[in-house]
Amino acid sequence: MDNVTRQAEEIEAISAIYGEDWRVIDEYSRVFSFSVTESNQKLVFRLMLPPNYPSENAPEFTITAKYAKDSEIRELELKLKHIYNENVGECILFLWIEVVRDFFLEICAAQGTSDTPPCEDKACVTQSDVVPVIKHGEALTDRKSTFQGHLAEVHSANDVKLVISKLLKNRKIEHATHNISAYRIFDDEKSVFIQDCNDDGETAAGGRMLHLMQILNVRNVLVVVSRWYGGIQLGPDRFKHINNVTRSVLVQEGFVNDSN
Repeated sequence: MDNVTRQAEEIEAISAIYGEDWRVIDEYSRVFSFSVTESNQKLVFRLMLPPNYPSENAPEFTITAKYAKDSEIRELELKLKHIYNENVGECILFLWIEVVRDFFLEICAAQGTSDTPPCEDKACVTQSDVVPVIKHGEALTDRKSTFQGHLAEVHSANDVKLVISKLLKNRKIEHATHNISAYRIFDDEKSVFIQDCNDDGETAAGGRMLHLMQILNVRNVLVVVSRWYGGIQLGPDRFKHINNVTRSVLVQEGFVNDSN
């Protein structure tokens, strides 16, 4: 697949995921921007895609965030370059945008500008309230519908609730047409699996995800697949895509070997 086609497919997926936060500045010159706002703070991530991206060169970018220190911006720039160097030849816009977005939210939280009210009671945050780390897979787009898997290692039903709650605080994920989920947790004391799924309106999709996870024999993991419907019905292909992004994120995070 040539660079032009790969860029077009990547831009289509990014547009579906981020909506109004993603803007086309100059389509001919391949200039785009991603912006994120929290309280009265704003960050703008401006990108220019060279003709030989992603096969050879990285996108050029600038980051504008008046509230951030120069040293913090430089650290973020180095992190983005490191991500590209680890993924030369691959599409990396989604990875970059998520890193930039997380950077922005962390800075806002540190400066006390987050919309989330602080906890005044020191006892209100316990070990059980710690949200497991959430990883995101690559987005897949077919006929304007976009699918993306999210994954977290979980060891209790409470972990599952915390992860899903955290994901739904992301405006783009919250507004997905469906957020289908499935999890499997192994209870060491009873030597049994605790497992469940949720179709979220996509009939039988959660059960298919759970069945795949059973076949792959994964444990202590939750997978959520977000689907943004593009207006064209995909028929049975939608289930194939849901399972493909489920398996892909499980492989990506080492829960299953790529050969399985």
